[in-house]
Amino acid sequence: MDDASVDVDLNLWKKRLGTVPDWVWERVELRTLVLADNDLTEVSGRIGGLRELRMLDLGHNLLAEVPGEIGEVSGLRDFLYLHDNRFTGLPQSLANLKALRYLNVSENLMERFPEAVCGMSGLVELRIADNRIAEIPGSIGGLGRLRELHLRNNALEALPEEIGDLAELRVIDLRGNPLISLPRTMLEMPRLEKVDLRWVRTMEWPGWLEELEGRGCLVYR
Repeated sequence: MDDASVDVDLNLWKKRLGTVPDWVWERVELRTLVLADNDLTEVSGRIGGLRELRMLDLGHNLLAEVPGEIGEVSGLRDFLYLHDNRFTGLPQSLANLKALRYLNVSENLMERFPEAVCGMSGLVELRIADNRIAEIPGSIGGLGRLRELHLRNNALEALPEEIGDLAELRVIDLRGNPLISLPRTMLEMPRLEKVDLRWVRTMEWPGWLEELEGRGCLVYR
């Protein structure tokens, strides 16, 4: 059987599974796996055997944790959806996914920014909105390819100075955070096109925001 005749995409969206059938983990040729909206409460460590996966969707479930073996899914490079679950943290093994470009962990219960994310150096878009995160680590400055950072509706009062190291960043969404200050290093981000500060009512706008606008950056406030 040649590659063209092998179905490498498996869509089990909203099938009321409750648990993932064992046969799914035997499909080691899969490149796309959608398990969203199935009332899942756990995912087997056997997921680590799906080394060819490029896209994985575990969103809209009841998951409190993702197995550490997910860091073994070395082919994962397109999308990883973990949004709308019950995660309070993420395994450090996620840092092994250096090729992953898109990660969505919005709508969870995280109070701490997952340090593993700062090791995912290939990220182009990170969505971590609608959590309870109060602080962003300075190590986020290592995400040198990041173009979009979505932090809406968290508990952030400030951003680290190292945010200015994100030289490729185009969009940062900070809506609905109780911000007190913003680092002036944001002026050092040469490709910044949009800063969304709507629903922020806790700070006086720094004068340098006008400098950003003067060079064509849209600042919503």
